[in-house]
Amino acid sequence: MEKTFVMLKPSAVTRGIIGNILTRVENRGLKIVAVKMIQLTAETAGKLYAVHHGKPFYKNLIEHVTSAPVVALVVEGEDAVKIMRKLVGNTNPKEAEPGTVRGDLAMTTTKNVIHASDSVENAQTEINIFFKPQEIMTYKRADENWIY
Repeated sequence: MEKTFVMLKPSAVTRGIIGNILTRVENRGLKIVAVKMIQLTAETAGKLYAVHHGKPFYKNLIEHVTSAPVVALVVEGEDAVKIMRKLVGNTNPKEAEPGTVRGDLAMTTTKNVIHASDSVENAQTEINIFFKPQEIMTYKRADENWIY
């Protein structure tokens, strides 16, 4: 099973749509194996978004993700990175398909409510920023035999 990193941004937390998004993840058949609510520091946000450093939107992105708490998750399933990226939708919510998290719940790129790793390698790096190995749980969903 593959693991990926997901973060519900301050725009999701402050709007009270955490449950809506988590339900979408679980309904899809993915398993949440770690979760925590934290207040990001600029340093931690900078590690997460290091690939975007120097880009025009970087400052606004860091300001947004440090403006209120976030919910960090590790999600597990077959092809979890690919499945989560499809579930999340296009980075620009105006181009995201209806039915995706961003297509249904967001309006702007900076406040697009959710971050999801874009590769298996980046998922592992991002998971390591937020979670210690002992914080990631192992368990079997009651419906796994019907999902896989």
